[in-house]
Parts: sequence; structure tokens; C-alpha cells
Amino acid sequence: MKITVSLFKVDVGGIVGHHKVPEEVKDMARKELSKLKKAKKIIDFYVFNAGDDLQLLLTHRKGENNKALHYAVWKIFKKITKEISIPMKLYGAGQDLLVSKFKDSLVGTGVGVAEMTFKERKTEPILVFGADKTEPGAWNIYLYKIFADPFNTPGLVISTKMQKGFDFEIINLEEHKKIKLSAPEEIYKMLSIMGTTSKYAVKHVYRREDNEIAMSGTITKLSGIAGKYIGKDDPSMIIRGGKGFPAIGEILEAFTYPYLVAGWMRGSHYGPLIPVSLKDSRVSRFDGPPRVVCIGFQLSNGKLEGEVDMFEDMAFDRAREKALEIADMMRKQGPFMPHRGSEEEMKYTSLHKVVDSLKRRWRKME
Repeated sequence: MKITVSLFKVDVGGIVGHHKVPEEVKDMARKELSKLKKAKKIIDFYVFNAGDDLQLLLTHRKGENNKALHYAVWKIFKKITKEISIPMKLYGAGQDLLVSKFKDSLVGTGVGVAEMTFKERKTEPILVFGADKTEPGAWNIYLYKIFADPFNTPGLVISTKMQKGFDFEIINLEEHKKIKLSAPEEIYKMLSIMGTTSKYAVKHVYRREDNEIAMSGTITKLSGIAGKYIGKDDPSMIIRGGKGFPAIGEILEAFTYPYLVAGWMRGSHYGPLIPVSLKDSRVSRFDGPPRVVCIGFQLSNGKLEGEVDMFEDMAFDRAREKALEIADMMRKQGPFMPHRGSEEEMKYTSLHKVVDSLKRRWRKME
């Protein structure tokens, strides 16, 4: 039987600004998910946070986009907001829950959703990533490195199952369209759009040998739903590793360099994506810097074995040191690009109001 792995991400409120998710919130989530597990509506679950974003990882056999399961998760988020976030006056209490009533799915409600369904192999390791203070397209460069760059992933050269490459399903976040491009043949075409991270984001990656799902990510663009800037989009994703997919070490290797991503303070500034352990998944400096966590599991008939904090390893210390150097450099730019985003990227923030207030003062050049 096939197993479905579902990852739901939402900001129901942070403690002391955007710092982190309070333990009370995670405890209630665990309590409510335990009820679903006892009722055999799910097989297993894991609760964690990436900064101020609550992350719920579930395994079940209901398939993707299951209305009953999505509704159950929706009720958990609403309950937490009502009984904890609002009474505690958490920052941005329930800010990602952008619709008043649930319809058929959590997709389009402000909740980040990443799901994949597959038949478990003899060994089935998965990596679950959560990022804070950045945008959906932040994964683009990392996914290119993992699934299309042989200098990062030698398995693309060595493994017979990976020789044919991978298909990338890329979403146009503004026009709500999707396209599937194949690596290695269409790498240049892929990069022509993937490089515009504010507009395009990778939703799925498939192994071309047999069309097996390799990666699923969240692509929620909150401003596109709300019509204004209300918070960072903070993407999450699930990646299968080994046995015909990039090895766990190859996947993690992509994060040994902290590439620049958009987000950080007010969602308006570029900064380095720092790989951090779960205990360091809290933001402070300039409401950041942007950071990423990774938890590894071994799937066994749907049960999540392991709970390994992958970035706790000292091997990522240099990436963290480099990220802090880059953070210092970018902060020196202050309100100037390339630290601050362009006017187009900031169209949903309040910057346009400031710019508009100067319209009447402009004069034609003589």
C-alpha cells in the first residue's frame, strides 16, 4: 500500500515578535494530533518549528489533498489560535489563516501544504526542511544543486537510476500556471526562470527513470491571497533520499553554502539562508537572519523513525560562520539595493505609500 506524507506550515503567532513558536502551541498541536492518531485517522506525526512557523508532519494512507484530513488540521490551527495565540497576545496571532471558512482544501487558505504519495522502498529515508523569513523561491537554487548539478550530486553521474535526470515542476506564482522542464536537457531554460525567485518556485521534482516523486514543497504566496504584505511566506519541503535519489549527504551538501534569499526584515531584504539546528530555530537580529532547519526520518510502514536534527552537525559550522559574515556585509548596505528589495518586489509592502506621497513633488526636467 502507498503512504502519503503531508507537511503543513502556518504562522499562528510568535512569542516576543517573530522569535519562535511558544511551547504551549506545539504542545496543543501534539495533543490534538495524538487524538487523530488514536482514532487511526493518521499513522504518525511530528511537530516542530522553523522560527515562528508551526510545522505539522503527518503520515497516512488517505492520499493527497484529502478533504477530511485537511479539515482536521484546519480545526487544529483554528483551535490553537483561539485558545492560545489570541489570549497570549502572540505577535501576528493566526495571521496565515487568510480565509474565514474552510471549503475543500487547505490549499489557498494561507497554510503551506506539501504532500507526496509513494510506495515505501526497502529503506525509505526522508528529509523535511522548514525555512523562516524568506520566500517560496528560496529553495530554487538548492533544488538545482541537489537534482541537476553533478558537482554537488555525483550520483547524477554514477547512479544508473539517476542518469536520465529529473523533471522540475515550476510554478508561476503571479499567473498561477505551471510548467515541467527536464534536466539535464533543459537546464538552461530551467535556470532562465528559476533564477527569478520572486516569481517562480519549484513545487515538485520527479525522477525521470520512472516518474517517482522526489520532492514536494510549499508555494504559498501570502500577499497573493491577501492582496497586501502580511508576513513572510516561509517555505517548507519534503525530499526522499538514497536508492535512486540523491543520497542524504548529497542533499545536505547543497546547504553548505548560505546563498542569498529574499525576506528577512519586513520581507523586504536579502540575506543569507543559515542552516541551523532545531534549538537555534529562533530569530532575533533584524528579525532574522533567514534560516533553515532539517529533520531526517526513516519511514517504516508509515511510522516516523529517527527524528534526526541534520544541521546540528559541526560540519555546517563554516556555513554558519560564512552566513554571519554575509549578514554583516548586507546590513552595511542599509536601505540600499541589493540588501533591500526592488520596488517591484516590495509592491505589497507599505513602501509604495511612501513613494506615492512624493508624486506631487516631482517636476519635469528643463
